[in-house]
Amino acid sequence: MDYKKTKASKNTITRDMNQLSSKVGNVYETVAIISKRANQISTSLKRELDSKLQDFSVPQEAMDETFENKEQIEISRSYEKLPKPTLIATQEYIDNELVYRVGSKDDALK
Repeated sequence: MDYKKTKASKNTITRDMNQLSSKVGNVYETVAIISKRANQISTSLKRELDSKLQDFSVPQEAMDETFENKEQIEISRSYEKLPKPTLIATQEYIDNELVYRVGSKDDALK
């Protein structure tokens, strides 16, 4: 997914937890669903950023010289400007873009 095209707000918004939890019926399960998706998004963004910055890696022998690469700084700033993973996950949950399963108590006992 292209997180740069997300509709999520870049600022924190106060949400009505009763409205958010109405789909699942439990506030704690709602928070667990959103947090698991936020962890997935965070991991994905980190991998993507690391792969882009890998192109700029310098061998240990050349590390003595300190230099700034404008492209590297620009890439880092573009990722810093993205909404936080929790905000993206919350927006996906609100827009019904998340697929999740809620197990029953009987499943946990087996």
